[in-house]
Amino acid sequence: MNKTRILKRSLLAAAVIASTSQAHAAGFQLNAQSATGIGRAFAGDAVIADNASSMARNPATMALFDKTSLSLGFEAIITDISVSDVTVGGALPYPDYDDIGGTSLAPNIHLIVPVNDKFAWGINAYSNFGTSTDFSGSPVYTNSAFGGETDILSMNIGLAGSYRLNEQWSFGAGLDIIYGKGTIRRGNQEIVPTLPAPVQPAFQGKQLIDIEDADGWGVGFNLGTVYELNENNRFGLSYRYSPEITAKDDNGQEITLPLPDMAEFSGYHHINETAFAVHYSVQWIGWSAFDKIDFENLNQGCVPNPAGIPTGDFCSSSYSKDYKWQDGWHFAIGGTWYLNDKVTLRTGYMHDTAAQDELTSISVPDSDRNWISGGATYHFSENANVDFGITYLIGSDETATEGGALVATSRADAILVGLQYSQQF
Repeated sequence: MNKTRILKRSLLAAAVIASTSQAHAAGFQLNAQSATGIGRAFAGDAVIADNASSMARNPATMALFDKTSLSLGFEAIITDISVSDVTVGGALPYPDYDDIGGTSLAPNIHLIVPVNDKFAWGINAYSNFGTSTDFSGSPVYTNSAFGGETDILSMNIGLAGSYRLNEQWSFGAGLDIIYGKGTIRRGNQEIVPTLPAPVQPAFQGKQLIDIEDADGWGVGFNLGTVYELNENNRFGLSYRYSPEITAKDDNGQEITLPLPDMAEFSGYHHINETAFAVHYSVQWIGWSAFDKIDFENLNQGCVPNPAGIPTGDFCSSSYSKDYKWQDGWHFAIGGTWYLNDKVTLRTGYMHDTAAQDELTSISVPDSDRNWISGGATYHFSENANVDFGITYLIGSDETATEGGALVATSRADAILVGLQYSQQF
């Protein structure tokens, strides 16, 4: 299936045109599977298997469990996004905006049930993708083509199984049922104070995009394997196919949300006769599928361009724009200190590459990012524990353009906080 050489009336495309809060990871990827993962920047998550949430990164890790295991928790995503140094047409100043982001919660639950020493099955629910921004409160951006409201979320419901071939090799596979929902609003307010009078008519009273609570379903799958050198050293490899989701809003409009495929390699090494372990991951995300977007009849009766401002990018009945995103990569390394029977400490670092390449956009505050993470586990007993994780995600100032005329500096930072309870039966 061609996921996206051209994305007609695409929910993703609307989000890209919009000002999205991709502060959690490049593109609009979330890493909301576990608090444990947050505490180590997800380094080694496709193989460590210290609680049931590992099945979300690699279904083969279920073969490493000999007891029924449950993990449930949530992640709080606190984004800090700013747009500054904005000019239109090379000279017209636009106001800075420093409060585009917000706080959102992403819950997760995972259950692994071993059948015998060969087979295990599991179910889970969590979110892989999402974004939310709101320009409310700005006299210029609130109802503009450069602002408005964006709210996109996907929920992944998974069913998976694993098989242990021998002491070294285990394999897993799973089915993903993905629910996607989104609201996109873009319009032109009655007055844009910073634009000259001849340009005002083109920016007045036009509703460009108004899609509310469009939702739909898609089906994907995931595969994985684990290779164990011994009880202290193992490697994991996984692949996830993400589907196209076709969604409809209350007015019957059909929109499409394509999602990227992902692959991950992880390693875990418990240093002999010490309380320390090191772990790492390399993850590939197939953002290059998002090459070009194409809209038709986004709005009716848009006025012609009166003064050289490229209003056609936002107002024409047909719209096409290149984005040419590149594949993304995560490179993560972390360490775990098994302090005693009650406390485990962990830390991690990740470098997360941007989805944008040669073409940039103010509508996607995107850049390479660095994750600094820390976390801990407290064991109530041998079979029950609670995990806490926190990450400071650091972006960088990036110059971007929109519509061929608007140029600005954008920056996206975030704080991720996770809490999780795990129990074995």
